[in-house]
Amino acid sequence: MTCFRPPLAGAAIAAVALSAPLALAKDEHVLIEHDAFDYVAGPASLDEGAEYAVLYGDPGSEGVFAMRLRLPDGYHIAPHHHTQPEIVTVISGAFRLGMGPDADPDETTTLEPGGFFAYPPGMVHYAYAEGETVIQLNSVGPWTITYVHDDDDPRM
Repeated sequence: MTCFRPPLAGAAIAAVALSAPLALAKDEHVLIEHDAFDYVAGPASLDEGAEYAVLYGDPGSEGVFAMRLRLPDGYHIAPHHHTQPEIVTVISGAFRLGMGPDADPDETTTLEPGGFFAYPPGMVHYAYAEGETVIQLNSVGPWTITYVHDDDDPRM
């Protein structure tokens, strides 16, 4: 099991990742316009082709975080689970979700923009992107991803 550690790339991402406290003080806030952040390649825990942007917090540290993942058409995330809840909203494209240790593209539920899911820690699931797909993942860190099959883990 490996913790997610975001690289500091892009001024907007770096500023948010470095300055966002674990809990906001009463008079602090984060406000990012839709085009005011950049995606970077990664994270290393996902196969090549995925891009992400940390919008709030630090997925590798304790506390709340929000990040966006941008996935190309046909992208597949193999069966895996997390040690923290996974709370996701589909921003664009279509995100097809399945449950269980063996990925079957015919046994998925398709979520379109505005679609939402929340999985508890330990729930094994997998996903496919149809069209370029953007999702927003919210959770608490440290965020981890553990693949059911070691051969599916791009860090191996």
